[in-house]
Amino acid sequence: MTEQPANKRNFRLEFPRDPSAIYANMVMITHTANEVVFDFIQLMPNDDRARVQKRVMMTPMHSKLFLKALQENLSKFEAKHGEIGTPSRPTLADQLFGGLRSNPADEDDE
Repeated sequence: MTEQPANKRNFRLEFPRDPSAIYANMVMITHTANEVVFDFIQLMPNDDRARVQKRVMMTPMHSKLFLKALQENLSKFEAKHGEIGTPSRPTLADQLFGGLRSNPADEDDE
C-alpha cells in the first residue's frame, strides 16, 4: 500500500448551490508583515470609477503557494493555447497613470 506524505490532507471541497462569479480586470496588491491583501478591481471603459469587487487576504506563505499554482496553470494554458500577450508597459503605475501627460511647458524647464 502506498503511503501519503504526512503533509497531505484529504478534504471534501464544497461549493455553494449557485456560486457567483465577479469580473476583475485589475488587482491591487498590498501587504503587511503578516498578510498579503489582494483587492480585485473592475475598471470599465468610459467610467472613471475603479470599483473593488472582492478583497482576498492570505498569509505570505499562502500567497507564494498561490503564485506557484498560478504560474503552473498559466504554463499549462500557454502550452495548450499559445503564449498570452501582455502590454509592453505592464507596471501598475503605467496602467493607472499612463493616460496622464505632463504639460510640455513643464518639460522645457528641465
